[in-house]
Amino acid sequence: MNTDLLSASEIEDRAALFLARRRFEQWGAQDEAELETWLAQSLSHRVAFWRLEATLARTDRLAALQSHLPPAKAPQPEVRNRTALKVAAVVSVMALAGLGTASFFSGDGSKVYSTPLGGHEVLSLRDGSTIELNTNTVVRVDASQRMATLEHGEAYFQITHNAEHPFVLRAPGHVVTDLGTKFLVRSAGEELEVSLVEGMARIEATDEPSQRALLTPGDVAIAVGKKLKVSRKPSVAVEEQLGWRRGVIVFDNTTLGEAAAEFNRYNETKLIVTDPQIAHMKIGATFPARDVERFARAAHVLLGVRLNRKGNDIVITR
Repeated sequence: MNTDLLSASEIEDRAALFLARRRFEQWGAQDEAELETWLAQSLSHRVAFWRLEATLARTDRLAALQSHLPPAKAPQPEVRNRTALKVAAVVSVMALAGLGTASFFSGDGSKVYSTPLGGHEVLSLRDGSTIELNTNTVVRVDASQRMATLEHGEAYFQITHNAEHPFVLRAPGHVVTDLGTKFLVRSAGEELEVSLVEGMARIEATDEPSQRALLTPGDVAIAVGKKLKVSRKPSVAVEEQLGWRRGVIVFDNTTLGEAAAEFNRYNETKLIVTDPQIAHMKIGATFPARDVERFARAAHVLLGVRLNRKGNDIVITR
């Protein structure tokens, strides 16, 4: 299996499976080696496992759930079903515990922070800087060196400027250096987007020194691989991008396909738009980021589309 293609929910399910096996079944050296190999494959794997492990450690619900499992002498379902039941128990503990932002020290002394799907957290650094994490985001922070690494997701940086020790943000394939700055960074797949709100910042490709730019307020740098393109946006458009800081998503003449994709970043219930014509319909409004139902109803009323349930998802059709 190519683990690079796994979604955040699939990685979390895999982490839950390992933890369920370790808690409920016989666990030997081979199992431990398998877990260590999986954890070594990706920081996302480690964060998902550590976050779940820490949540379980903070609660006493696991023992109560285990006590409801069938006794040893009772008829047992097949192994696959028993494992699924145990994974469900672990996931239930996650939900009951109200999983929020997790933080862990990594091997290099930096600290890793992560938010779950729909999560939002503000980190305050000793120098007065703040880093605000959006949904499903992982960032590594070394406050003593004024450095951070955005592994994936989206974060808003308000940096206290220090000319002698500039703040440096590393993101996939690029480095952003603070020059007295408020900026938004979003990393998704191979694309990195940096929007400057205030001050100045420099962005440069780590392996291509010629690909660099000095950003001023309103500049939006989009990097795909080693290619870097800078454009301008009105300040109001940049502010709309930051709607998630107050729990909303702002759409302004946005296609239905783009709006659905944005909602899917925050919610387990997914919006599915398969018809290209429907996907290109435009909508403009502000919605709570976690209220998929309200958005779907608005699309039905405003655009005349139909809504169909498919499991936990909402399919939008003609």
